[in-house]
Amino acid sequence: MVVIELFVVLLFIYLGARMGGIGIGLAGGAGVVVLSLVLGVPTSQAYIPIDVILIIMSVITAIAAMQVAGGMDWLVQISEDFLRKNPQHITFYAPIVTFVMTLMAGTGHTAFSTLPVIAEVAKGQGVRPSRPLSIAVVASQIAITASPISAAVVAFAAMLDPHGIDYLSLLAVCIPTTFIACMIGAFVANYMGCELKDDSEYIRRLEAGLIKVKGPEQRTLLPTAKKATYIFIAAILAVVTYAVAISGSVGLIEDPALGRNEAIMTFMLGAAALIVLTCKIDTSNIPAAATFRSGMTACVCVLGVAWLGSTFVQSHVNEIKDVAGTLLADYPWMLSLVLFFASMLLYSQGATTVALMPAALAIGVAPLTAVASFAAVSALFVLPTYPTLLAAVEMDDTGSTRIGNYVFNHPFFIPGVVTISTAVTLGFVWGSVIL
Repeated sequence: MVVIELFVVLLFIYLGARMGGIGIGLAGGAGVVVLSLVLGVPTSQAYIPIDVILIIMSVITAIAAMQVAGGMDWLVQISEDFLRKNPQHITFYAPIVTFVMTLMAGTGHTAFSTLPVIAEVAKGQGVRPSRPLSIAVVASQIAITASPISAAVVAFAAMLDPHGIDYLSLLAVCIPTTFIACMIGAFVANYMGCELKDDSEYIRRLEAGLIKVKGPEQRTLLPTAKKATYIFIAAILAVVTYAVAISGSVGLIEDPALGRNEAIMTFMLGAAALIVLTCKIDTSNIPAAATFRSGMTACVCVLGVAWLGSTFVQSHVNEIKDVAGTLLADYPWMLSLVLFFASMLLYSQGATTVALMPAALAIGVAPLTAVASFAAVSALFVLPTYPTLLAAVEMDDTGSTRIGNYVFNHPFFIPGVVTISTAVTLGFVWGSVIL
């Protein structure tokens, strides 16, 4: 029966991946129906990661309010100015930009706005655009595991609390290790592929007149752009400060009336309200913002696939522990492989975290192993179907960022694998010092 149930789980994950986008969440819900009503597997509302979903909703609402007020355009303008002033190092500076933007926003979809700039700056400098674009996309994904307000980090921190690892310790490990890993990934990406001037596809497109070099884009920034951005950044700082104050290691606030997760939700909703009031934006435009739509899609994906995975795992946690517990104890790095391959299909760091990390901790995986392996939930670049990856391919009119005839031969694969492998390795080393 366990084999049949596992087959059902994998089947619906596969169907969701085929549908794409919100489909992984829809298929996850359908899979729960089959497991519970057809196969008799008990399920519960307790298996739904309610906090993760609510945090995504709250953070995305604040980001969407900032976007409507023009804040996102201002951040993109700052990023473009930075990149155009340092074009010769575009392969290293591009991932810094996408990493920082994701770190601040808690979502990798902020990369959409900077990818066209990265492609144009690289092309104008004669640099093969696939190099900075590939590592920039990877950096925007792995930074989710270092963002103080990402659903994946907050959910994982809650799981680690009973094991004596607090929110701040998790960030102290994840932020430096993932950033250094991105820089090593950039070093590798910088030597991938032939030079742009020697690329046959680039030469063909150039001769056909299909390639144009654009100058800096003149954006008309709303007068409320800076104010909205400052409010959002202040909310992030407030979240981190409050988390420090209520943490067990600092203990400035004992027995807090507002928990960390609740603080993130309320601070973000409060920031959105403040942006609306002070910037006088129309609230009806917030749900129409691109960031809001992508965030709500993520909520449905997390709901469906996490519920499906938790239903199966919680029903067979003892059997899983018997099979995998000893193996992971002897070879702790194998957890990162499990997370890596799972995130390929689940297309969400948050969904992968809430679906698999509780099971890993339940079967006795050491907290250090779990923290070090956390970066591996970011393997969304492996299958060439993720939105930011496809956007990077579309925005590079030189043809250097292209997907080959085989599934995995695309320019994102090697820099991504190197980045995650490095982050996991550094996680074990640095984590043993911090934790």
